[in-house]
Amino acid sequence: MSNYNFKHIAIFFILISIFTPRVLSVVEDCGAEEDNSCVNKSKALSLKIIAIVSILITSMIGVCLPLFTRSIPALSPERSLFVIVKAFAAGIILATGFMHVLPDSFDMLSSSCLKENPWHKFPFTGFVAMLSAIVTMAIDSIATSLYSKKHKAGIVNPEIGQGQDSNDQEMGAVNAGHSHVHSHHHHGSFSTKDGVDGTKLLRYRVIAMVLELGIIVHSIVIGLSLGASSNTCTIKGLVAALCFHQMFEGMGLGGCILQAEYKFLKKAIMAFFFAVTTPFGIALGIALSSTYEENSPRALITVGLLNASSAGLLIYMALVDLLAADFMGDKLQGSVKLQIKSYMAVLLGAGGMSLMAKWA
Repeated sequence: MSNYNFKHIAIFFILISIFTPRVLSVVEDCGAEEDNSCVNKSKALSLKIIAIVSILITSMIGVCLPLFTRSIPALSPERSLFVIVKAFAAGIILATGFMHVLPDSFDMLSSSCLKENPWHKFPFTGFVAMLSAIVTMAIDSIATSLYSKKHKAGIVNPEIGQGQDSNDQEMGAVNAGHSHVHSHHHHGSFSTKDGVDGTKLLRYRVIAMVLELGIIVHSIVIGLSLGASSNTCTIKGLVAALCFHQMFEGMGLGGCILQAEYKFLKKAIMAFFFAVTTPFGIALGIALSSTYEENSPRALITVGLLNASSAGLLIYMALVDLLAADFMGDKLQGSVKLQIKSYMAVLLGAGGMSLMAKWA
């Protein structure tokens, strides 16, 4: 299933590359004029190159940091500190959806550059975000169900040694030394080398994949906007803000990838995709800067709808799959003190990312 998702992510990149120039190649301009003193294409290009390098490095640091926590006992997934850090990262992802992506979509789809009918007659941002959350829930549920059935079909008693195909063997460290079947259950069950229940591991994997997809859409859109701009005053503030944004968002995704217990290659591929999406968006924006008009109706509609979709996905994932799943889980339910610490971490993460909305 993971290979299936990676193929779709690759197809998504290709479609974005092909489709975006056609959608955004509009000569009609609309909206406020930029401050001419800030418009400098050559200087803006230098800043964009700096942005590509700096965002790539900070994104890689953010997403890889959680993946190396296994070497630090205090930060291993079964420890309380990991739960607190994950709550902090979930707060960041939640604030990204509510404070960054959703307001941008509202601004774009309510712009005076768009026709009164239908764009000012119906709240498309809220509608699309709602649909996105429902579709995300459907994908989340169906993917988990299909993945569970597929894996259960491959679970057998390790003494028999049959029933697992090569794809199922990838389920973390489920091997003869650590997997087991309980004779008192009607269905086979398994645990990983870290004692993670098999059903939870399946959920972690689906969560990691869906969350990565939502972040990729969001990252390409913000990268495209930065790459197409020639306003040096805007770019300077955006570069610093996006570096922090990508690093903390990467920490949230990295924590999910860590809990999914993928093999090294798949961890590396997922980290790579996250790290390169914003720089890819910036490069795409640079390539389209001669034809891209950020205030043109088609650009506003396209990016606005993409932002609304991304916001719905990120909000759903943060609230349902990250926060609710942890706070209603056995570990946090068994400790009020840990719950309070985790709530503080959520507020800190969400507050910090909300503050960044002032600049990006």
